[in-house]
Amino acid sequence: MTRQFVVRPIGRVESVLRTRDEAPRQPDEGAPSAWLVFDESVRDALRDLSAGDEIIVITWFDRADRDVLTVHPRGDRTRPATGVFSTRSPDRPNPLGLHRVTIVETGDLRLQVDHLEALDETPIVDLKPVLGDIAER
Repeated sequence: MTRQFVVRPIGRVESVLRTRDEAPRQPDEGAPSAWLVFDESVRDALRDLSAGDEIIVITWFDRADRDVLTVHPRGDRTRPATGVFSTRSPDRPNPLGLHRVTIVETGDLRLQVDHLEALDETPIVDLKPVLGDIAER
């Protein structure tokens, strides 16, 4: 089960958040808006996105500790250690970030989104639309 695969970044986050200490734990805890800046190679993939769209941004937490398997939720040592797969900790074997955001503004190879807790220069791996009810698809 040691198959290897390659994930290449398609862009990066541009944010006022520079360190993990500055970042809120969750988007609804004061995360600022941020810009998603994309590579030219994905220009056509962005063409149907517009302000007001809800998307899932998938990032690679490049500053995460990939050796962590358990954490104390919210860093509270009075709480028992919990397996990282039951938490939203950025420290984990494969540190993917999932961020549900709304597009606020679009620009050339750029999307401004609301409430993103990812750090400046975090690599973007993919975007997915938030799906509504079956009738809306």
